[in-house]
Amino acid sequence: MTTSTNSTALNHTFDYETSTHSYTVKWGSLGDPASPPLILIHGTPWSSRLWEPYAISLSRQFHVYIFDRPGFGESPAESKLPGTAAISSPIVEYDGDLARQSEVYAALFKSWKADWGNQKPHVVAHDNAGLVSLRAYLLHDCQYASLCLIDVVAIGPFGKPLFKVVAEDPDHFQRLPDMAFEGILESYIRNAAFSELSKETMQSLKAPWLREGGKEGFIRELCQANSRTTDEVEGRYGEVGTSIPVKVIWGAEDKWIPAEDAHRLGKALKAQEVVIIEEAGHV
Repeated sequence: MTTSTNSTALNHTFDYETSTHSYTVKWGSLGDPASPPLILIHGTPWSSRLWEPYAISLSRQFHVYIFDRPGFGESPAESKLPGTAAISSPIVEYDGDLARQSEVYAALFKSWKADWGNQKPHVVAHDNAGLVSLRAYLLHDCQYASLCLIDVVAIGPFGKPLFKVVAEDPDHFQRLPDMAFEGILESYIRNAAFSELSKETMQSLKAPWLREGGKEGFIRELCQANSRTTDEVEGRYGEVGTSIPVKVIWGAEDKWIPAEDAHRLGKALKAQEVVIIEEAGHV
């Protein structure tokens, strides 16, 4: 294990294996281990770097856990085990990704439980991590003290125009020159923010997708985002709000997911509070 003076460094590694895939997840924690646990879950195409200033601030009162989901940031993409049957098409393979991501998060969650004693963690999720956190709670017995959902993907209909175009012909986008791909990536990220992002912030958000294999990973995420299934959990959302405090927060200027979805989701979850933030986008 490496050490770092950076309090948000992902100095720990969690390895997990299913019957079909293996995973390596990089994670870190900051704050007093005796403080109440708090888990921050990033969405796509982001990484735990998005949480950095919030994690540092919240660590004064909580023991904060951050991690890069498989295929994001410092965590490599899932690896199919030898002998695993071939999937009928890349799109079918991509569409199952979020369910598998939820299973990996649930396993990571349970690996931390021994450190919490009788405490349950507070969970904050952004973007499609909303669906990850809800699946873990409803399907994998991950118990929370509270759940805060920020501009999340959790209630249909799904799919932005870009997602649909990429999903129709992912190989075409895979063949794009690197410069063209970077331009699409930067435009996509910029569209998520209400205010102009600094060069440093933009570079940190782009960097994981500009490495070797990054283009393929980004295209994978867009294909998966075009077709999410909530059938297993959406009908049970009311169970969450009747069991724990749920808060839904949304940017009024979110160009990815309209703020109207915040109220629909809040009603479905029986959330205690729905907050719309003026002059705020998706990130």
